[in-house]
Amino acid sequence: MKLVHKVTKDKEKQYYTLPFDVPDGVVKITVSYDYYKPTKGRLGDLKPSNTIDIGLTDEKGNFLGWSGSSHKTVYVGQYDSSAGYLCQKINSGKWQIIIGAYHVMDDGVEVTYDIDFDYEGEVLLYGDLHMHSTASDGVFSAYELGKLAKKKELDFIGIANHNNFSENLALPHVDGLTFIPAVEWTHYKGHMNFFGVPAPFENSFIANTREEMQNIISHAKSLGAVVSVNHPKCPVCPYKWEDEDTFDMMEIWNGPMRPSNVKALDWWTELLKKGRQIPIVGGSDFHKPKQLAKLGSPVTAVYSRSRSAEDILDAIRKGNCYVTESTDGVKIKLTYGDAVMGQTAEFSENNWLEIYADAKKVTLVTDKGEKDLALKDGHLKVRLRKVKFAYLKVYKGIGKLKRICAISNPIYFK
Repeated sequence: MKLVHKVTKDKEKQYYTLPFDVPDGVVKITVSYDYYKPTKGRLGDLKPSNTIDIGLTDEKGNFLGWSGSSHKTVYVGQYDSSAGYLCQKINSGKWQIIIGAYHVMDDGVEVTYDIDFDYEGEVLLYGDLHMHSTASDGVFSAYELGKLAKKKELDFIGIANHNNFSENLALPHVDGLTFIPAVEWTHYKGHMNFFGVPAPFENSFIANTREEMQNIISHAKSLGAVVSVNHPKCPVCPYKWEDEDTFDMMEIWNGPMRPSNVKALDWWTELLKKGRQIPIVGGSDFHKPKQLAKLGSPVTAVYSRSRSAEDILDAIRKGNCYVTESTDGVKIKLTYGDAVMGQTAEFSENNWLEIYADAKKVTLVTDKGEKDLALKDGHLKVRLRKVKFAYLKVYKGIGKLKRICAISNPIYFK
């Protein structure tokens, strides 16, 4: 939407509003504006010419923010907004641009406003679900981790500190980044991430028996936590509990791709063959620079309804996601009729498994085994028969340098 408005000389030193219509289904509004200003910088301060300020109000006239003439683009959304502007749900109606006519030349000035709308709908978001701050054994604060994550072009992060949740009660705000509350329950018999609940422990994290372990996890789940078993085949801190049903998800890829991650992948595949429908996720396990674990490698790529922590975690819990080596890594989409990753489909003569990946080759994995497939222009249709599940692996390199660079969640079959 483009609005062209003439600010006349008689409006100088006044404030007034310019209305614009916001349709249904908008989740973010971005307003950019421009006008003729013959003198800029320090010269503009000595010899004022045209200076037009900007602010916004919503459909009810509520003040949302003001940035003077410092920024030529401002935005407001439910999950992030420009500095100086409130975050809020976007309702349809007649919104207002606040115009501040600070300096206006004798002939007036024509101001062009470009208004863009982002609409609700499925969005692909990238996140790192496993890192540590100064609240445990990391070297960066939660805010510093958030700023680093934005530099890596991440959309969400989970700071999962060992056995403490104090930071979850006051997570910082970083524009454009969603913080998912997380705690890494760190036990001598294995580590698990509790997602989505700021304070998952009732009293303490201590458990010395299987029953006490189950009680802790049951309590966290009763509060709404989603539980992921972390680096289950790590040689230093593997998962040793005699319980394969406690966790909801599996961290299939922890830090750099290495043999322990491949062993975790094999274990997960065996659980799928037994009938478990368990989503996979990935996380860097980042603590500090100059270590093998790098922030944002790997990432969990999520097809989410929105940028809210609740919607992102819901999509992850349902398996509507995949794991790839970075935000620039291989992208994957897997469908069978109307079913997508994480869902269950019925076999039909009219449906094909459709594979989308920006790769030349993929490996299709089912309970019957593995099969290498060549894609044409990033797409392939495959006919399936009598399998329990189907997921994808993508490799990079050849010979001894060959390694996994992306893994999808499965589509399950009745």
